[in-house]
Amino acid sequence: MLLHEILVDAAREVPDRTALIVPAHTPRGAGEPTAAESTVWTFAELAGHSRALGGTVARRTPPGARVGVLAHNRAEYVAAYYGVPWAGRVLVPLNPRLHPREWADQLARSGAELLLGDAELMARLGRSEVPCLELGEAVAETAAVEPEFTPATDETALTWLLFTSGTTGRPKGVRLTHRSLTASMRTSLACRPVDPDAVVLTPFPLAHVAGYQVPAHHMARRPVVVLRRYEPAELADVIREFDVTNLSLAPTMIDALLDHVHEGDGLRERIRSISYGASPITPDLIRRVDRLLGCALGQGYGMTELSGNAVFLSAADHRPELYAAAGRPGPGVEIRIVDDAGRPLPTGATGEISVRSEQVADGYWRVDTGEFANGWFRTGDLGRFDADGYLYVLDRKKDVIITGGENVSAREVEAVLRTHPHVRDVAVVGEPDTRWGERVVAVVVPASGRPVDPDALVALCRAHLAGFKVPRRVVFTEALPVTGTGKVSKPALRAQLAEPASAGP
Repeated sequence: MLLHEILVDAAREVPDRTALIVPAHTPRGAGEPTAAESTVWTFAELAGHSRALGGTVARRTPPGARVGVLAHNRAEYVAAYYGVPWAGRVLVPLNPRLHPREWADQLARSGAELLLGDAELMARLGRSEVPCLELGEAVAETAAVEPEFTPATDETALTWLLFTSGTTGRPKGVRLTHRSLTASMRTSLACRPVDPDAVVLTPFPLAHVAGYQVPAHHMARRPVVVLRRYEPAELADVIREFDVTNLSLAPTMIDALLDHVHEGDGLRERIRSISYGASPITPDLIRRVDRLLGCALGQGYGMTELSGNAVFLSAADHRPELYAAAGRPGPGVEIRIVDDAGRPLPTGATGEISVRSEQVADGYWRVDTGEFANGWFRTGDLGRFDADGYLYVLDRKKDVIITGGENVSAREVEAVLRTHPHVRDVAVVGEPDTRWGERVVAVVVPASGRPVDPDALVALCRAHLAGFKVPRRVVFTEALPVTGTGKVSKPALRAQLAEPASAGP
């Protein structure tokens, strides 16, 4: 299936049904677009705007050209999701949170021939060799005439060139195709059925793979509320105004939301489910959701290279003995655990998670690093299967700390520390040590107003872990550095720890 066919079919079947809602927003940071009124488009309107945008890029670029998008979340961004590949061009989303030098690097590496976006963000690029066009103008330019372009017809053609978050090194461009994207959407819908009256809300930046949820719900003919930015204090108003029933959030976002849940605000009555991913969730946070909202929870495990989520933990599976599990592979998804040589390991053994499915990306852009081979993608994550077929994601291979010749899984140590009632969040990393090579460091976010004794945290780890896994240093912080999807950025955390001002006991 082709990406734009989702929209074309929906516009034909339910033209007047709401497809997209972008609530009004008063900006807090420099460069964010002001929106005095909410944007609400039907499927017919979204299809028209997307086709108009496709006509604009077709007039300005040759077939197969890469078209960058540098913008905060807005309705025209979703039009670009569909319109650019509809016209046979390749969408290259740029993370608005990056530095202008990083934008310029990704534009250059992708070979982009046109940049669409917010005027202020594009101005920060300075003098650009790539022609720039404001997103709204890209839609309006062709809206009054019949767009002329030959629609894409090849399911295997490159659709989105999405750069990774760079949590383990320099971001790589991932080649997502019509086939890989629509396959991931079908997998998600099979594992998370959408109610016929559902309205889903997503705050994730459209520059990230999490944005695949927008066309996925359009595949189910349901409207999507896209936030310009996540403001938990204002979320109740948005949920009430637009009858939101389902949320898609990172655990850090859920935690922030619960701080603003009050009796009588209508959230408990309206929210049916929250889907989460990007990082582990704590048992305490699961209990808080149940106590304050009483809604279902669903977890998804995936990544850019998988065009979205591939493994799911259902609401029924959210019971204490499975809290640490990522879930089971979705239909059409094969997963095996392999050793360093790529040989499959037996059930229960720990190794690298390897995935084969139609939703696996078509490799990296202009680089071959060996992760894609013979239809399989080696994720770089360590995991294991239990006897019931549940996958457990244990750590990133590159996040394994080697101290004194012993391997330490950061996630294992984090899981123990999260059981402390006064720990709100935690990340464990290794830092250089002249004697041991690396030493284990825990960076802890205490629960609000609840001081934590570092010695008590060390004692907790010592009671549950081997001695070499126990943190040698505990650092406290108000917040962990995260990517746009709420995933902890461990390179940024290591850089902070390396600064002379970094303090700890």
